Amino acid sequence: MAGLDVRFGDRWLVRGLQLDVRTGERWVVVGPNGAGKSSLLLVLAGVRLPEGGSVGLAGLPLGQWSVERLAGLRALVADRWIDPFPTTVLETVMAARYHLRGHLRSGTDRHAGVVARQCLAQMDCAALAGRDVRTLSRGERQRAAVAAAMAQETALMLLDEPISHQDPRHQIEVLQRLAQRPSFTCMAALHDINAAARFGTHALLLYGDGRWRAGPAADTLVPVRLSELFGTQIVQVVADAHRVFVSMGGVPT
Repeated sequence: MAGLDVRFGDRWLVRGLQLDVRTGERWVVVGPNGAGKSSLLLVLAGVRLPEGGSVGLAGLPLGQWSVERLAGLRALVADRWIDPFPTTVLETVMAARYHLRGHLRSGTDRHAGVVARQCLAQMDCAALAGRDVRTLSRGERQRAAVAAAMAQETALMLLDEPISHQDPRHQIEVLQRLAQRPSFTCMAALHDINAAARFGTHALLLYGDGRWRAGPAADTLVPVRLSELFGTQIVQVVADAHRVFVSMGGVPT
């Protein structure tokens, strides 16, 4: 990203963003509601254009990749889904591999079902494979969306609230499974700052007025910066050798 500008209506969300995301890094995007986290991910995915600056992927500007080739380079998990017709969960995940057909000698992805089932199992969705995707709970549907992104087999994943609507066990398991993927690179928008601190190697803070701050998570996700970001006092405590952030309310001092 070089000098990236993102706007919504008459409000600047991001101004002059300079960021290099390297292989193996896990970036968490953190900020208050409406700060531009989802909009930024859509720009990085090539779904919408920025107001200024550029995004490069695998050595080329984003706009020079075809839609099909782009599907082989990055996967996007949105925070909402459109399921207009009945299809099974397994078919939904298998569809994420459609871009691979042109790269296979037979023109047919014979392993699509196997890979899809493996990804569903990793997201604790194996038992849902035969269900109509429209009947899933919001938490189940989000895990199925993450499984589809995994089945896409891209080097980069862009994740908008991948643990939304999840119970505590699944919040931890989803992030652990993602972190365990080989050569995994991602940017994930997360509202849970404790999950962000556990998962991210780096953090990007968005203030919602064009300002941003980026750096290693250990240096960026700290009480003084988080208190300023959210406009409320946030303190850090240590529990079982893990740092935990607690919102105390009130105005940060």
